[in-house]
This record gives sequence, structure tokens and C-alpha cells, in this order.
Amino acid sequence: MAKLSKEERKALIEKAEEDRAKNPKPANKVSGFATIDADAQKLEDEN
Repeated sequence: MAKLSKEERKALIEKAEEDRAKNPKPANKVSGFATIDADAQKLEDEN
């Protein structure tokens, strides 16, 4: 990946922050480990 200048990096960060502000994701009340465990169980059940 090409090196970005400081200004380009700053612009990308600002754009990402604006996008997040416009489209906030609903807070998931389940911890990351619980999500991983649920996904693992789902995969085990499929096999």
C-alpha cells in the first residue's frame, strides 16, 4: 500500500468519522468473546 501524506491521512480519518456520525451502528450488548463463542457453536452445529 502506498504511503499517504499526513494531510491525506487526516482527510480519510475525518471522512470516516463523518460517515460513522451519519450512520451509527447500533450498540451490540454482547461482548466480543460471547460473539465468537456463538459463531463457533453455530459452525459446530453445521458440521
